[in-house]
Amino acid sequence: MEKRLMATILAEDQKSFAILPDSPELAKALEEANVPTLLAAYVHLSHDEAFLERFADHIRPAFSYPPTDVPQELADELRAKLRRLLTTGEGVKGTPPSDALLQRIMTVTVGEPVQDEFLELVQDQCGFRPYIDRSKVEGRKAPKADFKVLVIGAGMTGMAAATKLREAGYDFVVIEKNADVGGTWYENRYPGVGVDTPSHFYSFSWEIWPDWQHYHPHGADMQKYMLATADKYDLRRDIRFNTKVEKLVWSDADNKWTVTVQKADGSREDIVVNAVINGHGPVNRYKFPDIPGLNDFAGTLVHTANYPAGLDLKGKRVAVIGTGASSAQLVGAIAPEVGQLTIYQRSKHWVLFNPEIAHEVSEGMRWALANIPSFKEWFRFRVYWSAADGLFSNVLKDPAWEGNMTAVSEGNAMTRQYALDYMHQRFADRPDLIEKLTPDFPIFSKRIILDNGWFDALTRPNVHLEDKGIARILPNGIEAKDGSVFECDVIICATGFNVAKMIGNLTIKGKGGRDLGEEWGEDDPRSYLGMCVPGYPNYFHTVGPNSAPNHAAGQNLISECQVNWIIEALDRVNEAGASAFEVTQEAFEEWNKKVDERMPQMIWTHPLANSYYNNSKGRVFLSWPWRLVDFFNATRAPEEGSYKLLN
Repeated sequence: MEKRLMATILAEDQKSFAILPDSPELAKALEEANVPTLLAAYVHLSHDEAFLERFADHIRPAFSYPPTDVPQELADELRAKLRRLLTTGEGVKGTPPSDALLQRIMTVTVGEPVQDEFLELVQDQCGFRPYIDRSKVEGRKAPKADFKVLVIGAGMTGMAAATKLREAGYDFVVIEKNADVGGTWYENRYPGVGVDTPSHFYSFSWEIWPDWQHYHPHGADMQKYMLATADKYDLRRDIRFNTKVEKLVWSDADNKWTVTVQKADGSREDIVVNAVINGHGPVNRYKFPDIPGLNDFAGTLVHTANYPAGLDLKGKRVAVIGTGASSAQLVGAIAPEVGQLTIYQRSKHWVLFNPEIAHEVSEGMRWALANIPSFKEWFRFRVYWSAADGLFSNVLKDPAWEGNMTAVSEGNAMTRQYALDYMHQRFADRPDLIEKLTPDFPIFSKRIILDNGWFDALTRPNVHLEDKGIARILPNGIEAKDGSVFECDVIICATGFNVAKMIGNLTIKGKGGRDLGEEWGEDDPRSYLGMCVPGYPNYFHTVGPNSAPNHAAGQNLISECQVNWIIEALDRVNEAGASAFEVTQEAFEEWNKKVDERMPQMIWTHPLANSYYNNSKGRVFLSWPWRLVDFFNATRAPEEGSYKLLN
């Protein structure tokens, strides 16, 4: 890695520590806040490693049994120590903790070893020491004034790109088809819409929010965060809303892209730029199911991703097609108000119960996140570990595993049993539902569902789960394959997105007239690191092939990492006085060979696994087959020899 990339912005000196008043709010926060996180914040400030070690035998990994058992007297001693430190300043060290101490805090507070390789990721992603702020890198060459970047989309990735391009000094414009920022969270407004990823990790590392109302944000909470972030960083001044990108054409003559956009009034405009960052994401092109008669339905037909405002379902007969994550959220929200509800299940899904998903963040916990130094950063680390890389063992096949065919390792079998036990407990008097809902494939081989009212809804007297399949749609309802008919007023399709056609309806013409749509076809995209394709210089396709973190939470981290790598690629162009960056054919082929060799080790290639991660030929085109920390480390900078610069 080049020396300039080792430049980091150090955490603020703890000499600026501000004493807090000994208030009822502080007392309430210390009582309600997560104890391992209070411990981390205390040791971060005090460097009291001896006290840290007294907790080592009492904190266990997430989902452990028996669970963490910190003695009450030890927890009370921690609260007293932290209270004294915060209200008097006594014991606060004047410097940030060493890397060794940070690592030890991590290990003790999550109850398992955290290796050296995670240090840089945690420093960056938890806000202790951001990896790089290019505006403050000494000796960095400023981008040329006439070098312009166009970003497609103002969702999470587009907003990250806008923030970091501005910080790096690039001239850019963001093209957004909607009327405001947010992407997925602007568009998805169906009842019950929520986020699988815990709130305190699913956010930008440079804007860690203490104000979440729930541990798993509702869709409206997520959009509120996106809007607040856009306000704080004044992002809208570089975004053209209600404008849609239609076509990208590369010019071999001047090494630039001509981007054709359609404006709100229907007119078209060509914008000439040096580089394009495509941040339109894979989950904004929703699809209706291919079922005979669908367009003949005489009632109201909607898709969850285009849910109409003000749709009144009270007392109505409603059919929901699909039983994935969106359906589970929707059904849990609407079941109490509809008259009759029939859910049509095509495939089964594993369901996990996380008690936090419905929990509001208590007043004391929110105060701690907002006011106790380093507390929100350490809580973010704890969430990352338990909801992301700490779960990776679930998706990695154990070659020595000799258990049943519905698991790939001992740990995966234990997670499966946890889910089974929960299902059997919830449906103890409904063996019919257990039979209908129990999958025959390993847990985590397709997207799991977090139960937030789904199981409750299925036991309601006005709800029926139909697993015989749909024969056809009638003008007045749905006919199942067993001949039964459910007459309904509303059909809601919770049938997902066309993820595999990654360029959507865009036309992308590269060098010599190459056509990316033809090369990728309907469902066989390949790239380098989920971003680059030879023959398409200065075109960066974020959240592309084999870059999705399908083992757990982490799309926010992937987006940030890809934006970091892209700006480093553009900096290579700028430093060399070149015009464009292009990944080599050799690097592209070697990368895809590496992915193909790795994938048989992953749960997604299990004989019983099949999901939208796979294309029509069964190839896993979507999933990143390593940990998030591996993606972070792979995207610090373009690897020398993997690219060429065009003059």
